[in-house]
Amino acid sequence: MRPMKSKGSGMLGPQVLLAAIVVMFSSSSAAPSAEPTLRDQATQGLRHAVEFFRKKVAVHGTYLWQYSEDLSKREGEGVASATRGWVQPPGTPSIGGAFLGAHKATGDAYYLEAACETAHALVSGQLQSGGWTYFIDFDPAERQKLAYRDGGKSTGRNVTTLDDDTTQATVRFLMRADQALAFQDAKIHECIRYAFESLLKAQYPNGAWPQGFDRFPDPQKFPVKRAAYPESWSRTWPGSEQYWQRYTLNDNALATTIETMFEASRVYGPPAPGNDLANLAIRCRAAAEKAGEFLLLAQMPEPQPAWAQQYDFDMHPAWARKFEPPAITGGESHGAMKILLQLYRETGQQKYLEPIPRALDYLRRSRLSDGRLARFYELRTNKPLYFTTEYQLTYDDSDMPTHYAFKAADGTEAIARDYERLKALAPAQMASVKQKPPAKFGPTMPAEVKTVLSVLDDRGRWIEEGGLRYHRPKDPTVRVIRCETFIRNVEILSRYLAATREQ
Repeated sequence: MRPMKSKGSGMLGPQVLLAAIVVMFSSSSAAPSAEPTLRDQATQGLRHAVEFFRKKVAVHGTYLWQYSEDLSKREGEGVASATRGWVQPPGTPSIGGAFLGAHKATGDAYYLEAACETAHALVSGQLQSGGWTYFIDFDPAERQKLAYRDGGKSTGRNVTTLDDDTTQATVRFLMRADQALAFQDAKIHECIRYAFESLLKAQYPNGAWPQGFDRFPDPQKFPVKRAAYPESWSRTWPGSEQYWQRYTLNDNALATTIETMFEASRVYGPPAPGNDLANLAIRCRAAAEKAGEFLLLAQMPEPQPAWAQQYDFDMHPAWARKFEPPAITGGESHGAMKILLQLYRETGQQKYLEPIPRALDYLRRSRLSDGRLARFYELRTNKPLYFTTEYQLTYDDSDMPTHYAFKAADGTEAIARDYERLKALAPAQMASVKQKPPAKFGPTMPAEVKTVLSVLDDRGRWIEEGGLRYHRPKDPTVRVIRCETFIRNVEILSRYLAATREQ
């Protein structure tokens, strides 16, 4: 090839010539543009899905449980209006947690902005009692029916609920958001402080919490006692007295409250700029351990050394709803032992392990003939208790209501294995079992991601076959959008992106 000449001069310099050759080579032999990698597709799919939820599904940053395909019909644990969001998981705080997970996995500020929007929506739903009820309404007239701190009415309904992880999940999400925002969002930070001050005041002197509260207990009226069998108990439901104010283990209320207290100690315990809640963190950890003391007190004596669903203020097993009698319970006893193991992991204190062998032995000898456990065992006799469809207490399991599990799978041996494993650990090994390992690339990840992306439509929706549960008469809707599915799929994509980030 003859040397190229510049205009009005001699030959081109070597650097210019080299550049010209590179351009000529590139233009003549350029490869076709590369196909997007799976990571690129996951990044795009995640953004597309979150944008749809945020722009089309959200109501002031809140979410429900499920929607009809066209979003015209909406449900939480019940039919929801167009101005209502749901707090109870898998509602608003669960969606917010998925946004935070996406931000942590990608570093994309868009997801943190979405989480912050959801956090502020939850702040607007905080009650004067300090926590949250099952939903938040944004209609001005409806807001007057509740004692919201923001725009509510002091005479409105003001019951903070710990049922179904409602307040606890909200506070845990808000703490994560506060931490991600470097404790610089004053509204979120103050909301958390107010919530914990209320939760601490709502704890009974023996360490228990109620299922819900709108006032705080007078310590003088609730002496600390050990669980005992009542001399007698009514086999007929006494009516809708305020059982939710009693000491309760039902629906994991105590477990999730303890975990929330430990989470506060982890988030606010270490010194950090903008974090002025270090003293609160110490008090929260002490409250979690105090709740462990309640579990030690609440273990029933022989011949049934396990736990009840709820206790009256004399520490006797007590009625709750019309299908929840005073009894020893298989499910709540499993839950109590799991909490004790968690307390041991957090503290290393042997006293939390001491009740477990007795409870394991009791549950092993209480198995039904099919290997399951009854939900309820009669006090002292240990006979399984059931209800008829007319809600009559009985020993017969042939006519039970179907809305409630009166028998459950037996998880006793799994708990026993965890107990033996933890008991064998040296103190120096305890730290490792408390830490959540970082996301690692696994061989099944690509297939999971491809499956998730394959069912994401061009609008960013995961639509699935199903039906709306609470619309009556039976709704003809057969295709729905579920928040639970959105959360699961966002977490799959986020884990993959986090595991492949360094690559």
